[in-house]
Amino acid sequence: MVRIGAHVDRDDPLAHATARGAQVAQFFLGDPQGWKGPVLPENAEALASSEIDVYVHAPYVINVATANNRIRIPSRKLLAGQLEAAASIGAKGLIVHGGHVGKDDDPQVGFDNWRKVFERLETPIPVLIENTAGGGNAMARRLERIARLWEALDGFDVGFCLDTCHAHAGGEELADVVDRVKAITGRIDLIHCNDSRDAFDSGADRHANLGKGQIDPELILSVCRAAGAPIVVETPGDGQAADIAFLRDHL
Repeated sequence: MVRIGAHVDRDDPLAHATARGAQVAQFFLGDPQGWKGPVLPENAEALASSEIDVYVHAPYVINVATANNRIRIPSRKLLAGQLEAAASIGAKGLIVHGGHVGKDDDPQVGFDNWRKVFERLETPIPVLIENTAGGGNAMARRLERIARLWEALDGFDVGFCLDTCHAHAGGEELADVVDRVKAITGRIDLIHCNDSRDAFDSGADRHANLGKGQIDPELILSVCRAAGAPIVVETPGDGQAADIAFLRDHL
């Protein structure tokens, strides 16, 4: 059976996961919009020894693709620190967004910068690159860009996280997206199972609870079935228990 869980607050991930009936807990190790280093939850030992599978989401500010040294270099440092901290609590993976380059930059600069990361980075646990909903000159919005990124990362053990809201809002049809992603990456390690508040190809990263947004729930279910990967809902917290129950009942 596929394991299903939720993105929860970092103050007590184990309690939040248990309250939602979650088998998987994803959380941040600090401010998702800040540059400070990771902070472990107070009950990290209990979390590591529990039956809950743990995933850590890296801060949104990380952008290792950019040509801007003042962002790229701190991004690499923060990514390395997040990986080490996530590994210390037994996380199964660290999710990081693909990032972007400037609107006038050659996208190849971004792909090359990603390769430099893996050439220098210790990876005690898998790095799972996530597709994004928008962003000018993004590395991982469209599948053709993801294909170029994976070409640049050839030879490295890189994982992939597929977000259903991001794919929909990013302009990728969900009906066959799993097959198209796997043809590029060879794998899907995690599903971020989210409905979308906004329309197809809107570029807007706004999650909704399942059945409350713009995506047909059957389409979301078909993606989850085809991927066969662990599932995390990143939907509004009040509806997460219902979202998990819906998935468990229908998958």
